[in-house]
Amino acid sequence: MEAVYDPWSAEFVADPYPAYAQLRAAGRAHWHGPTRQWLVPHYEDVSALLRDRRLGRAYTHRFTHEEFGRAAPDAAYEPFHTLNDHGLLDLEAADHTRIRRLVSKAFTPRTVENLAPTVRRLAAGLVGDLVAAGGGDLLSAVAEPLPVAVIAEMLGIPAEDEERGRLRPWSAAICGMFELNPSEETARRAVEASIAFSAYLRELIARRRKSPGEDLISSLIAVEELTEQEMISTCVLLLNAGHEATVNTTVNGWWTLFRQGVRPDPEKLSTAVEELLRYDTPLQMFERWVLDDIELGGVTIPRGSEVALLFGSANRDPARFGPTADVLDLERADNPHVTFGAGIHYCLGAPLARLELTAVFGELLRQAPGLRLAAEPVWKPGYVIRGFEELLVEV
Repeated sequence: MEAVYDPWSAEFVADPYPAYAQLRAAGRAHWHGPTRQWLVPHYEDVSALLRDRRLGRAYTHRFTHEEFGRAAPDAAYEPFHTLNDHGLLDLEAADHTRIRRLVSKAFTPRTVENLAPTVRRLAAGLVGDLVAAGGGDLLSAVAEPLPVAVIAEMLGIPAEDEERGRLRPWSAAICGMFELNPSEETARRAVEASIAFSAYLRELIARRRKSPGEDLISSLIAVEELTEQEMISTCVLLLNAGHEATVNTTVNGWWTLFRQGVRPDPEKLSTAVEELLRYDTPLQMFERWVLDDIELGGVTIPRGSEVALLFGSANRDPARFGPTADVLDLERADNPHVTFGAGIHYCLGAPLARLELTAVFGELLRQAPGLRLAAEPVWKPGYVIRGFEELLVEV
């Protein structure tokens, strides 16, 4: 199935869904030589394997690299791996449980609800500026600044710190390493961003130790159960994971609405947001390591393998979403998409992402009812985190 699944092809990135349909029809697990991964395209399997403890985001809690049949990471990339490997997303076992328990306190329903006025105010202001300008790039003017500003507020990054303007570029550089077979240049940028971001957070943590505030960094310091590296990695992960879904669902979602000539009902906006999250999934694929042999559709996938759980395919699987799986239904009631994952790595920030998306779509519908596409957008080359270079609009 290598000819069908081609994550480096611009045509595939622009519309991977026909290829997903072919993968689902051909079986439950497919070996893909170029990425050395087992592709899993069905909803039922993706959902089950996200919860299966025979798989993990990491393997070093159980095996050495040699025991697992993998080469150790290049020493030149150590700053990136130190940052990434101490983050919640890539931790397993006791460390994951401990840190998730501590960080989850920042994402309780009450905490997120308390953020709602700030999120709505920021969304209204950004959309208002876009309308006043007569349009512009929806990505850089609205979709990116909103979640970055919210996370910066949560972390307590002072508005006067010049590094606040570097958060998005740092995040983009680091997230480049999550693409398939990243280039040397991508790795170099990720390492540089990891060093700079870590240094800034280390300095900010020192400030907060001397002068605590009401922010998340101060709260993490007060817990005293996290190492400084775990605090730094947690903050970086909250920025990286905390804005990608919002950015790409905003932009990809409006692209879908423009193409199909429809608009959500403002009274049913939360339902519409769930459908946009399902219909064109911002995170197309989630990788996991096989820690113990598993069997899928008569195929044994051995320990040491990597599986690619195809979220975009799972969210369009007719076996779960019926004959309208490939149809955008902004009033779809039964919508258990896997966009935010499942199991122990279910996205902690999902409630915040939903709040941000509802706010930004609501403001755009209210302030820019005539919003229209100004130019055909170009997809970024990345496949795992899939989105546009820009989305030029007019009001």
